[in-house]
Amino acid sequence: MNAILLSALLAGATPAGFQSTEALDRLVEQFAGAPIGDMGGARAPVDKRLKLAACDAPELSWRSAAEDAVVIRCQGPQQWRVFVAVNALPKAAPAAVAPVRPAAPVKAEAVIKRGDPVLVEAGAAGFSITREGLAMADAPAGGRVLVKVDDKRPPVAAIAVEPGRARLPGFGD
Repeated sequence: MNAILLSALLAGATPAGFQSTEALDRLVEQFAGAPIGDMGGARAPVDKRLKLAACDAPELSWRSAAEDAVVIRCQGPQQWRVFVAVNALPKAAPAAVAPVRPAAPVKAEAVIKRGDPVLVEAGAAGFSITREGLAMADAPAGGRVLVKVDDKRPPVAAIAVEPGRARLPGFGD
């Protein structure tokens, strides 16, 4: 039993049978040649909330010739694919100029917070409809938010307008 647990940990799996996101971070760092946050490295670590099936041999490749994202694939019985954004190196940067670490992005303040009651609106010339729901996540103004309007159906994707109010995309744009 201990040999199985040890081999699972060495392969990058967690004891629960999920792929370790920390192991994926190390693979991306080795592949890209730079640590997380540095030029040439991942912009952010792989989301720890992901529950990916354990993979014996993840495959890494560049998403495109721009080398702006790394694609991690698992081709095992439980296939999955994850994209990791990279702080792309400038292609024509002079050798004498040291790369500058980018400033942390400013996160817009959420106007709708998870659990807030939300009035979802849709309409066009001559009609409008509203429905009450519950926000499933935080969202800034103009950002997308999932709103649960019916317990028997999946949430709808809406655009946050202001606190407590969102609209369905494609209506009244």
